Amino acid sequence: MNAQQTSQSGIIRAIQGPCHDDALACRLKKVIDGGPEAISERLAQIDREWTAGRASNVTAGLLIVVGFALTALVSPWWLILPAVGGLALLPYLFGRRSPIAAMFHRFGLRTGAEIEQEKCALKTLRGDFQHLPTVHQVVDADSISRLEGEGGIVYEPEEELVDADAAVKEVIGAARR
Repeated sequence: MNAQQTSQSGIIRAIQGPCHDDALACRLKKVIDGGPEAISERLAQIDREWTAGRASNVTAGLLIVVGFALTALVSPWWLILPAVGGLALLPYLFGRRSPIAAMFHRFGLRTGAEIEQEKCALKTLRGDFQHLPTVHQVVDADSISRLEGEGGIVYEPEEELVDADAAVKEVIGAARR
């Protein structure tokens, strides 16, 4: 059994705990049995899923648009709706959450962070990141040359080690997929 298989079996064992404890673990367990096709299908479902923040922004936008339309067609008193919509957006000036988003989260919509966590876990289980360099494979050329110059270790690079810039570019590319 190679390191990749050992790592994946460790992940699978870790998420096979009781389902009532962690909703993410339950979802992952259900998808794992379906194999890579089921993982790809679940990732497509997640891409279509609305977040609590998105629903909050849409609600505020609808309040503003409907309020202006009603103001133009019915009465200037309807300007209260755009004001409420604008106030609903103000908490985003100070943080990533708003009371409306918290309400949608209580109703069952997940936050963007929760969705991204599931996507990353599914991609890891599918093996999307196995070709990417890890921290242990990145060469810190400046530190090595400083040690060699001080009479320290003599470093003989291995073929599997990669430059830090190349590693960062490769990891960012994979994260954007």
